[in-house]
Amino acid sequence: MKFYDITRELFSSKVYPGDPVPEFERILEVKKGDACNLTYLKMCAHNGTHMDAPRHFLDEGKSIEELPLEQVMGSCAVLEYNGELDGETAAKIIEGKGKKLLFKGNTVFTEEAAKAFVQAGVELVGVESQTVGPEDAPAAVHQILLGAGMAILEGVCLEEVEPGDYFLCAQPLKLRGCDGAPCRAVLVEDIK
Repeated sequence: MKFYDITRELFSSKVYPGDPVPEFERILEVKKGDACNLTYLKMCAHNGTHMDAPRHFLDEGKSIEELPLEQVMGSCAVLEYNGELDGETAAKIIEGKGKKLLFKGNTVFTEEAAKAFVQAGVELVGVESQTVGPEDAPAAVHQILLGAGMAILEGVCLEEVEPGDYFLCAQPLKLRGCDGAPCRAVLVEDIK
């Protein structure tokens, strides 16, 4: 087996415009005579590599801890696409690709692409950017995907990953009642 860590380092990652930049503070340090090192974190649930739960755009949607593990882990296809993905193209490239899809490249979903994913029964989509929709107007795409109960994985790093089939492990932190959470995302390739 070969493992690909597709998680971006949190503190150096780009943040979505307007989101707070993650910070940390050392509140205890061994070198200062403390018994241990202890770090205080301050961050948005959508910093770095993170997962959006339906509650991100839908008040009554599932919160992050309510997503079943089988939705965020399992067989996954990595597809390469650059640019704005329309509905017709989305339907063609996802046909037969399974229920979990990650897009390598600068991919922006249109509302029509989001509808194609819903129609195909996709349960998780992921992109390398900090949003699946257009950066200046991401709400409609999110509402379509999350309204169908889909999980959205944003901010992944697929530079070292070739398009193909993998096993995805992307468990978000178990943050009760939250609309999203950071996660450590890993792809596993079965080498025969």
